[in-house]
Amino acid sequence: MEGLPRILIVEDEPAIADTLLYALKTEGFAPEWCATGRAGLAALAAKPFALVVLDVGLPDGSGFDVCKQIRTRLAVPVLFLTARNTELDRVLGLELGGDDYLVKPFSPRELTARVKAILRRTNGAVTPAPGAVGHGDIVVDDERCVVRYRGVALDLTRYEFRLLRFLAASPGRVFSREQLMRAVWEDPAASLDRTVDAHVKTLRSKLRAVAPGADPIRTHRGLGYSFSEDAAPAGA
Repeated sequence: MEGLPRILIVEDEPAIADTLLYALKTEGFAPEWCATGRAGLAALAAKPFALVVLDVGLPDGSGFDVCKQIRTRLAVPVLFLTARNTELDRVLGLELGGDDYLVKPFSPRELTARVKAILRRTNGAVTPAPGAVGHGDIVVDDERCVVRYRGVALDLTRYEFRLLRFLAASPGRVFSREQLMRAVWEDPAASLDRTVDAHVKTLRSKLRAVAPGADPIRTHRGLGYSFSEDAAPAGA
């Protein structure tokens, strides 16, 4: 299984876990199973995973609480599993940092399709990597979900973090609003162009609070946005 995307399943029902293990293996993933939130957190601390499939109802606590703890250290995508299909639960899961929400009972095919969609969407945007990645004035620490600009840690929302990381990873490249929505937002179809503009505006405000004379996010009228190559190291 070396080299295959590693998926962590945190689910207390063995029958469901067995089904997920088989389905994910069949689709070319390397799944691992933990039956409790505590065991899942320990597994995440021991090695990197591409995605976490997280049950909301666990024997040692709520999956929502587990997600909160994950988000203090990692930006790994999270797919919630739950037996409850209320709007409040779905909204809470997404607000806590979940990337998608699947209600039981579900088909293994739907689960694997959603896993693939999340990984396509988050590739290069929030997939964690060991340590911190530097882009000149910007240093992105995926494990702690922290961005430092000129040595100062920025107080960013989840989407601000994703957006800044995505832009800074490709300095000089111009991304359209549609490309940014697909890469950063969980439901790009429900987002609007002005959503990207609003987040860029708040990001600029926070960056200028650190360096008033600098503006590393550039606007390309009628095209989109880019991260200034001047703020990135040579050859980045």
